[in-house]
Amino acid sequence: MSTATQHSNKTVIVTGASSGIGFAIAEEYLKRGYNVVRNARTMARLQTAAEKLGSPKNFLMVDGDIAKPATAKKLFEQAIAAFGKVDVLINNAGIFTAKPVVDYTEDDLENIVDTNLKGFFYPTQEAAAHMAANKQGHIVTITASIAMQPNALVPALLPVLIKGGLNHATRGLAIELAASNVKVNAVAPGIIKTPMHSDDEVTQAFFRRLAPTGTTGVTKDVVDAVLYLTESQFTTGTVLAVDGGATAGTWS
Repeated sequence: MSTATQHSNKTVIVTGASSGIGFAIAEEYLKRGYNVVRNARTMARLQTAAEKLGSPKNFLMVDGDIAKPATAKKLFEQAIAAFGKVDVLINNAGIFTAKPVVDYTEDDLENIVDTNLKGFFYPTQEAAAHMAANKQGHIVTITASIAMQPNALVPALLPVLIKGGLNHATRGLAIELAASNVKVNAVAPGIIKTPMHSDDEVTQAFFRRLAPTGTTGVTKDVVDAVLYLTESQFTTGTVLAVDGGATAGTWS
């Protein structure tokens, strides 16, 4: 039995799926035969992504601000109407703003709380209710390794605050939903080559200094970690760092 056939009756929701890590995650689930429901803020961004994928039939686009509970509700309602149930939720929508603490603005705080915190909570709340009722499911959240091991070279209090909270929430929710056979995990990437980061050589050289391996990651590294977590039946409450060893500690 092929991988695609094996998963042809399973459905995954991916937030922040129009580019970067989210696009790569959704693309791989499509290759594996999952029904894929993508969310992004605008339909235009989703349609651009769909064109890159050839607009497959098992691909559903749901636009809307993921910080709004109505968007999370719409995501699950449309996914269930189209495919019957939701097996996997990937909370990928997120922003990363690094700067000294004294330089953060009110807008910075509101934006990161909306996207990274509310954008996790509302879809997860919908997933918990749906998956617990079905007695199965996987919830995976994309956080950040810097929240596990802060780095003096990258002052980033707000991402550390919010993503660090999501790491702990992952463990707490895993315990809460364990009796319902719902697995809850997180992937904490380090620097990954995506459109979010500048690709000029000075910036990339700095990024390579942030991991003991002296390298940066690619989206496949994160995709592989997500796939492991959503296909494992005995892994829950785990925050899996994908960061070239950055969370191991400090180095010269």
